[in-house]
Amino acid sequence: MSLFSKSARFAVGSWYGWVMVVVAALAMLATLPGRTHGLGMITERLLGDPAFGINQVAYGDINLWATLIGGLFCLPCGWLIDRFGLRITLTVTVAALAAVVLWMTKLSGSRPLFLAILLTRGFGQSALSVISITMVGKWFRGRVSLQMAVYSTLVAVGFGQAFREAAPLKDADWRVLWGSIGWAVGGFAVLAAILARDPREEAPVAASIEQPVSGFTLGQAMKTPAFWLFGLSISFIALIGAGISLFNESVLKQQGFSNDIYYKLGEIGPRIGLATQIPVGLLARYVRLNWLQGVGLALLGACLMWLPSIHTEREVWIYAVGTGVSGGITTVLFFTVWSQAYGRKHLGQIQAVAQMLTVLFSALGPKFFAETFARTGSYTLIFQTMAVIVLGLAGLSLFVRVPSPEEAEDSRTADGPATAPALEG
Repeated sequence: MSLFSKSARFAVGSWYGWVMVVVAALAMLATLPGRTHGLGMITERLLGDPAFGINQVAYGDINLWATLIGGLFCLPCGWLIDRFGLRITLTVTVAALAAVVLWMTKLSGSRPLFLAILLTRGFGQSALSVISITMVGKWFRGRVSLQMAVYSTLVAVGFGQAFREAAPLKDADWRVLWGSIGWAVGGFAVLAAILARDPREEAPVAASIEQPVSGFTLGQAMKTPAFWLFGLSISFIALIGAGISLFNESVLKQQGFSNDIYYKLGEIGPRIGLATQIPVGLLARYVRLNWLQGVGLALLGACLMWLPSIHTEREVWIYAVGTGVSGGITTVLFFTVWSQAYGRKHLGQIQAVAQMLTVLFSALGPKFFAETFARTGSYTLIFQTMAVIVLGLAGLSLFVRVPSPEEAEDSRTADGPATAPALEG
C-alpha cells in the first residue's frame, strides 16, 4: 500500500469550498453573543442594571436553564440543513440571532431577559454552531482535517479580534456594546445570503456520478462506538473548559498565583492551540483519528491530574503548553471526524446531536466546579475526577475503530440480497 492510500488522499471540493470555509468561520464568530465568553462581556453590567434587578445567583440560574433548553435548538437545525440546505438555514438563523440581540437591548425585567438569553443560546451557541461546523463537511469529502484546521484557526483569530474590537466599549453601557454586536451579526446575515451556497450548486466535482453522496443516517451513526467516543470526549472537554473558564482566576489564586498569571495564561494557551491546529490537520491525513484523539485526551488528563500540585510559574507555563496542544488536537478532530467517518448525506443531523451534547455538558461545568468548591473548599476533587474520566476515554480511543461513509452504503447493499431469499422462501 502506498503512502497516499485511499484513506489519506486530499479531500475533493471545488474552489468555492474554500470560500465556504471562510463563511463557516464567520458564522462561528457570529455565535459570540450566544456564548459564555460573549455574555461574559456584559455580565457585570447586566447585574448592575436596575432594569433587571438580579444578583449573581439569579443570573446563574437564568444562564443554566437558558443553555440547557437552548441546546435543544440543535436538533431541528440539523434536520433543516439536510432538508433545505446551508444557504437558507444559515441566513435565517443569523438574521434571527441578530434580531434577538437587538431586541435584548430594549428589555427590562428578569423574565424577558431569560427569554432573550435562551434565544441567543439557542440560535447562537446551538443552531448557528451546528450550521457552521457542518458547512465545511458538506463541501468536502474524504479527509477534511486540513480544511477543518484552517477553519478552526480562522475562528480562533476571529474571536480574538472580536474581543479587541469590543475593548474600547468595556466601560460603556452594556446596551451600546450589545447593540453594536447585534448590528454586526445582522450585517453578516446579508453577507451570508450573498455568499453562502450549497455544494450541489457550486461543486459538482464533490458529488459526481462516480462518487455519489453517501453516509450514515443519524440512527446508524449513533450505533457506532466511535460516535459516542468522540461525542462524549469533546463534551467532557466542554464541561471542563466551561468550569475552568469561569473559575480560572480562582483556581490559580488557590495555587498561590496573582492575577497577572491568570491573564498571561489566557493569552498563551490559545496561541499554542492555534500553532497546533494546522500541523494536526496535516497529520490527521495519515494517522488514525482515534490514535490522535487518544494522545490529545491523555495529555489533557495528565495536565488535569497535575494542576492541583502546580505551585511555580514555570509549572504554569508547562501546563499551558500541555493544555494548549491538547486543545488544538481535540478541536481539529471534533470538527473533522463527523463528515470523515459518517459522510455528508445526513451530516447536519449527526453534528446537531454531537453539538447538543457539548452544549448540555458545558452548561453543567460551572455548576459542578462551584459545588465541588463549596463542599470541599478546593477544586482538587473535580480536577482529579475529570482527569480519571478523560484518561479512561484516552485508553478507549486506542481500541475504537473510526468507520468510513462507504460502510453505510455497503451495509444497505449487503442487506438487500440477504433478505430477498428469505422473502422468497
